[in-house]
Amino acid sequence: MTDPRTTVVVITHNRRPELLRTLDRLAELPERPEIVVTDNGSTDGTAAAVTRHHPGVRLLTPGRNLGAVGRNLAVRHVRTPYVAFCDDDSWWAPGALSGAADLLDRHAALGTVTARIVVEPDGTEDPIVEELRNSPVPGPSWLPGPALGSFLAAATVLRTDAFRQAGGFHPRLWLGGEEELLAADLAADGWWLTYAEHLTIHHHPSAVRDSRRRRRDGIRNTLWFTWLRRPVRPALRRTLHLARTVPRDTASLRAFAEAAAALPWVLRERRTLPPEVEGRLRLLEDSQRRSKARRYTG
Repeated sequence: MTDPRTTVVVITHNRRPELLRTLDRLAELPERPEIVVTDNGSTDGTAAAVTRHHPGVRLLTPGRNLGAVGRNLAVRHVRTPYVAFCDDDSWWAPGALSGAADLLDRHAALGTVTARIVVEPDGTEDPIVEELRNSPVPGPSWLPGPALGSFLAAATVLRTDAFRQAGGFHPRLWLGGEEELLAADLAADGWWLTYAEHLTIHHHPSAVRDSRRRRRDGIRNTLWFTWLRRPVRPALRRTLHLARTVPRDTASLRAFAEAAAALPWVLRERRTLPPEVEGRLRLLEDSQRRSKARRYTG
């Protein structure tokens, strides 16, 4: 059951054991997808280990940590119509890549398909799944699942040409809610985003992570996206809401300071979304304010 329609892209940084486990699982998939790994400047022997244990993987070594832009680099080497992202601590379930490709084949205006996330080792659903399943975003009747206002990069298959047309991940955002800006630009280009209940990706969260750094960058990126794409009143409303609700600590303070310092380039690049896309974001924003799975990352 090989399936040549989808390439899997993985970014990694100093998580060699997790990456090797992920590559082992991906190698077992019946679809036998091509795999591209961007090693974002690891110093733990990641590149050598990938070359030794998975010689069929295309390995990119930019020599520094590009964050999410490492995915942009990898997509330059993708020749398939669809690209599936996953992190170095997550892997696609058998049949999920083919299932997503079938949906994208069937619906020409569909840009992304996000799968159900199962957290390992317990096999429980990630709390964010309930948000995806009950998305308030209205969509056309042909859409095969709930319409989404954004997507999760570690659990999504995208149309390669749509990703490239939208410009990929913004180079300034690095990591942490970086999907929100790209998702909005995809929607502005006319693409629909959906959640597919019958597709699964497994996530075994790595213990090697800087949660404070990720939260800081997530808050900053949310603010940047807000002022890059939202009209003034919604942007002010969301900024004030974040100021009231984020944890009162150094990470949050630094996030707001970094966001404010970037105001010159944000204003230069500012481009508000079409009214119909903005309307979807307002519905999503109202829903997220009530969500128990909120992560301050877009």
